[in-house]
Amino acid sequence: MGWINRRPWVAESIPTRLDREATREDLTALTDFVTTHRGVEFYLEPETTATDTTVVAIAHDGEWIRRRTGSPRAAAKLAHRHAVPLYEAAKIGYPERMRAWNRLHPERRFR
Repeated sequence: MGWINRRPWVAESIPTRLDREATREDLTALTDFVTTHRGVEFYLEPETTATDTTVVAIAHDGEWIRRRTGSPRAAAKLAHRHAVPLYEAAKIGYPERMRAWNRLHPERRFR
């Protein structure tokens, strides 16, 4: 007895697509954040089925932005160019200062 596939057969032929690729504006936003904030660190987030590789840039006070980079190599180049440390978020997590900043700025949760 075989298992019944409840999904339409058409869905199987459609590849998973990312919501969007990294753009020049994403890289520019990260560069602008680095140049306008001090003590910035990059936290690399791997590509998922829904999102391209991303970097969370976190400043000394916990303020942060998340932007797509396209690949870990592009993130590493950007970090090297600006002398910013690059960490793997999946291995070491995010710093407490980011969570503290989020608690002080709840309006950012809905962006």
